[in-house]
Amino acid sequence: MTSQTDVRRPAGDPLLTVTFLYFRDLPRAMAFYEKVLGVELAIDQGWSKIYRLGGTAHVGLVDETRGSHRAADPKPVQLCMRVADVDAWHAWAQSCDVTALTAPKDSPSLGIRAFVFDDPEGYQIEIQSVLG
Repeated sequence: MTSQTDVRRPAGDPLLTVTFLYFRDLPRAMAFYEKVLGVELAIDQGWSKIYRLGGTAHVGLVDETRGSHRAADPKPVQLCMRVADVDAWHAWAQSCDVTALTAPKDSPSLGIRAFVFDDPEGYQIEIQSVLG
């Protein structure tokens, strides 16, 4: 019998990490993430679509009728992506006619320049660059 003090966290980093978001209209969400964010489908599980954001980071788009949770309002989740050129991304987002788009703003206390917008069902996406 193994005691609690003998148990240790397994070595190594996760193979991948996924943040799951729940959608009422999965095809619409997929089209948005593919077109606006330019992400490619990494794992197709049918009613769950997992997109690679970078490194081991992934976002999973889930059909709310099949997943563990249901889509709800408001959306107290923000997906943040750090990029090399926040202003170029802002111009791209503006050309895609996204909703709730803000102007890029410097935050010296955080050391970033960032803006936000919403995906089709209200999840906020932040795009940021390091101030430099």
